[in-house]
Amino acid sequence: MTIANGRHTRILGIAGYVPPRIWTNDDLGTLMDTSDEWIQKRTGIKQRHWVEQDSDTGTSDLALEASRAALEAAGVDKQELDMILLATQTPDHDVPGTACFLQGKLGVPGIPAIDLRQQCPGFLIALSMADHFIRAGNYRKILVIGTELHSKVADKSTRGRDTAVLFGDGAGAAVVGSEDGPIGPDTSRVVSCHLHSDGRYAKDLWIPDPGTAHPGDRLTMQRLEEGHHLARMNGKSIFMHAVKRSAEALTEALETNALTIADVDLFVLHQANFWINDTIVKQLGIPPEKTFDTIDRLGNTGSASVPIGLAEAVRVGRLKRGMLVASVAFGSGFNWASAIIRW
Repeated sequence: MTIANGRHTRILGIAGYVPPRIWTNDDLGTLMDTSDEWIQKRTGIKQRHWVEQDSDTGTSDLALEASRAALEAAGVDKQELDMILLATQTPDHDVPGTACFLQGKLGVPGIPAIDLRQQCPGFLIALSMADHFIRAGNYRKILVIGTELHSKVADKSTRGRDTAVLFGDGAGAAVVGSEDGPIGPDTSRVVSCHLHSDGRYAKDLWIPDPGTAHPGDRLTMQRLEEGHHLARMNGKSIFMHAVKRSAEALTEALETNALTIADVDLFVLHQANFWINDTIVKQLGIPPEKTFDTIDRLGNTGSASVPIGLAEAVRVGRLKRGMLVASVAFGSGFNWASAIIRW
């Protein structure tokens, strides 16, 4: 049954990219006091992909690989793009935004290139923004990217072990486009997105320096030696809030659209920690066979996690046109978001 006629946003193509070098848990054991057993027991992660640490590869380079593949998957020429929305918490440089570096490398000058610093749910937040831009009628094809190069901001010593073992490098990109016509329950489209933040917990997962919110220079030698330029995390707080907020956001997305767990064909959750997702799945009663995970192979790729998961699910045939997919992501800020997509 047709619901209405109007403009809606469709994902035309999606792709993921991870650097070729694999770092196993045993490899990390050469850098810090850890082991394969210790990491797997606490996170479910067996390996992750990191860029070569002595290379000049940047976050925008990972985004470039994913963007080219997404354009090819969508059958869209780069010159058709109207906008770039890039989510990252690991930018190439403080200034300018990483989207501008990607734009230069992709060769599409003139269109807006915008950074989002919303951490792990960044891709879903960017997707929501793209959906609003498109439905407003101002843009027709937008490149949406989540890209992270965590390995160069992780403290890869025993001091930073609890955080460093979680993260992998990677990028995921989607080309979203405008379509007009009848909108029914089976119409391929972004159905809805739901965004939230709570800045009271901003320092539970953060990188203190360089910054302007303390006396003196943005970064001093003392603070550098103390590792203030590397990620810090309150693991217990993150776990508790990630479970609670992710479950709430998924429930909100389902209830807003009068859907149940049974109506959803696939759940692609942010891959932060196996045990976080296991708890969410059990709490909501999601059948395990309806989930798609990459955490054991890729670790936590931040804002790239959801688009990489969607792209992988498409590649292996778990996600096909017409299926209903639900996603959720939680991260630093705190920021969290959910989405329902008719693929």
